[in-house]
Amino acid sequence: MEIRFDPNPLGGLVSAEVYEVLAAHRLLDEKGVRDYQIRQQFKELRRADVPAYEAIEELREQHPYLQFDTIRKIVYGLRRRG
Repeated sequence: MEIRFDPNPLGGLVSAEVYEVLAAHRLLDEKGVRDYQIRQQFKELRRADVPAYEAIEELREQHPYLQFDTIRKIVYGLRRRG
């Protein structure tokens, strides 16, 4: 799977116009948007019958600053408690 630039990475949730307004006013959490994109890519990979481990490794290649466990927590919705 290739990395693609999407001017509205939340296209399935909000219109391009709404996204532009939110971004212009810095009302979007960049980490939250990144995590949403990672979850969507993971779902696409799994639908394409890519094993979970390989899908996480592929996402790790796209986001080399994230550790395997961090991506695993993002895609499975695991949260720190404390």
